[in-house]
Amino acid sequence: MSEAVIISNNPLLKGAGLPPFTEIQPEQVVPAFNQLLSELDRELVTLEANVEPTWSGLVQPLENLTERLYWSWGIVNHLMGVKNSPELREAFETVQPQVIQFSNKLSQSQPIYNAFKALHASDIWATLSTAQQRIVESAIRDAELAGVGLQGEARERFNAIQMELAEISTKFSNHLLDSTKAFSLTLTTQEEIDGLPPSLLSLAAQAARSAGEENATTENGPWRITLDAPSYVPFMQHSTRRDLREKLYKAFIARASSGELDNNPLIERILELRQELSELLGYETYAELSLASKMAPNVKAVESLLEELRSRSYDAALKELDELKAFAASKGAPEAEDLWHWDIPFWAERQREEKFAFTAEELRPYFPLPQVLDGLFGLVNRLFGVTVTPADGQAPVWHEDVRYFQIADEADHPIAYFYLDPYSRPAEKRGGAWMDVCINRGKVLENGVTTIRLPVAYLVCNQTPPVDGKPSLMTFDEVETLFHEFGHGLHLMLTKVDYPSAAGINNVEWDAVELPSQFMENWCYDRPTLFGMAKHYETGEPLPDNYYHKLVAAKNYMTGTGMLRQIHISLLDIELHHRYRPGGEETPKDVRSRLAKTTTVLPPLPEDAFLCAFGHIFAGGYAAGYYSYKWAEVLSADAFAAFEEAGLDNEPAIKETGRRYRDTVLALGGSQHPMEVFKSFRGREPSTEPLLKHNGLAVAA
Repeated sequence: MSEAVIISNNPLLKGAGLPPFTEIQPEQVVPAFNQLLSELDRELVTLEANVEPTWSGLVQPLENLTERLYWSWGIVNHLMGVKNSPELREAFETVQPQVIQFSNKLSQSQPIYNAFKALHASDIWATLSTAQQRIVESAIRDAELAGVGLQGEARERFNAIQMELAEISTKFSNHLLDSTKAFSLTLTTQEEIDGLPPSLLSLAAQAARSAGEENATTENGPWRITLDAPSYVPFMQHSTRRDLREKLYKAFIARASSGELDNNPLIERILELRQELSELLGYETYAELSLASKMAPNVKAVESLLEELRSRSYDAALKELDELKAFAASKGAPEAEDLWHWDIPFWAERQREEKFAFTAEELRPYFPLPQVLDGLFGLVNRLFGVTVTPADGQAPVWHEDVRYFQIADEADHPIAYFYLDPYSRPAEKRGGAWMDVCINRGKVLENGVTTIRLPVAYLVCNQTPPVDGKPSLMTFDEVETLFHEFGHGLHLMLTKVDYPSAAGINNVEWDAVELPSQFMENWCYDRPTLFGMAKHYETGEPLPDNYYHKLVAAKNYMTGTGMLRQIHISLLDIELHHRYRPGGEETPKDVRSRLAKTTTVLPPLPEDAFLCAFGHIFAGGYAAGYYSYKWAEVLSADAFAAFEEAGLDNEPAIKETGRRYRDTVLALGGSQHPMEVFKSFRGREPSTEPLLKHNGLAVAA
């Protein structure tokens, strides 16, 4: 087939509407982007030559141009996550640098930047809506942060740093992946597997078979334990062999810290480049640059929130450690007086089992996916007045297990749609769970008629698939994860903003974006919600009442320790990007040891190389932003507190509060600053008290 034919029929160039997933092939990616990027390049040149500082002469044509890129690139990114293959990976790596180069060119366009500045200074400014004004202000800020103001050598250096940082962070990630894969522990005797649950033994036997031990079985081994979370975590929680836990723990904390896979020099280089980048843009530190586009006003505000949470959780964590020692002593453990890092997960699990008398596995039969979905959809109907119905068959899907749903308002008019891809497929789908944008809400003008394009979300989870005629039976953690991702989805789908650049999650500050998702998790512990979905998949029996009380009680088990760990990591991230200077007296590791004195109750071992595995800040988007998890959790806990104050059993009040939440937090998207959005829902600024109370860390009045 000639290339011309491939291009003219290329489904990746459709540019609008639902992606035709059944027609897309990896070999179409490169020709599609070669054509698309050269077309967009020409459009950009034309726009730069004719741009006018008005909404219709600047923002609309720019949105049309970026939307075409996002539509095609969004599909390829999505498929990389859910239908990965060597062919797709190769195509992705071929076109990614060209996409980055075009994006840089666009964000550093002087004519477009000047037009935004002129629009801001003109008489038209006063006639724009709040949403429009915020879109313009964000565009000016983002262009400045992308180096639009730099000339000559400074701009060249800026772009070179951006490219080098992208390369190093990929290298950091690969080192971590390779060193995690490089270690394994093969167990051959019954004594070595003492205490391990059947689910881990079957995983470990499967790992052994994959590594060439063809005859490995769950019952007789050999068993291969690795540093991947599904293998490492349960081993540390259940293995009675203290010597093996120590061996595994020490391998885990040393990942990517020596030899050819050493990330230490990369960390130094990343911090050095980020500092240089910040100075080029006129910021003193990278933390200040990072916060320029976030909700937190400055470093001081972040540190004071973290200090408030630290002072509340430190004593609680100390007490939890003492209780754990006493528990281990009561079981006659020789190590009780001197618990080490590799003892904590093991004894914490024993104490949890004894205290709350249930295991995660016991709850699975009560949470089949179809029922959990009914419970979730019932809740959003109760809170927000919207109705979710299956729309399978109305959209092409990338795998037969993917579902498609419609959301309608009170008048039964469709307002949004979403895909749900619920099950794990390790061969082609990455781990974790996420929500992504398929289509943004926006006004569309065709043949002189304006219509509203409805938003479409991707919701992706990785839970247990249906086995042997049983439905997918979920752990309670998986239920919480589904609610969390659906919260992100609602943020996208229930927006009332008609400009794509500020609709849904667009233009929402990074440290506020987790508010709607963390908010939804609270409802998993709401009695009517839980009992509305927890029924045994075979007998239809509701979840026994005592399990509800155990779940609620177990929710705050060791929360002081958990909170303190997040504070430790968040403060370390800020310190490295604000006060630390490469080549000075301290190494990044020294910085961690210094901070650990007040943020850990069991200091890290000298050989602990945690930073070499801290992908969030060195290979992800969380640099000088890891605090965002806690910042948004303050907002979400306080938002949920509004429902508690209204009375969770007061139906009219819940409905009224739910509609107010929908009309503010969910509807306003990125059209206003998140503090204004929060205040319009809550009537005041956020307070940390609800978060501390929900975590059992509130000080009694």
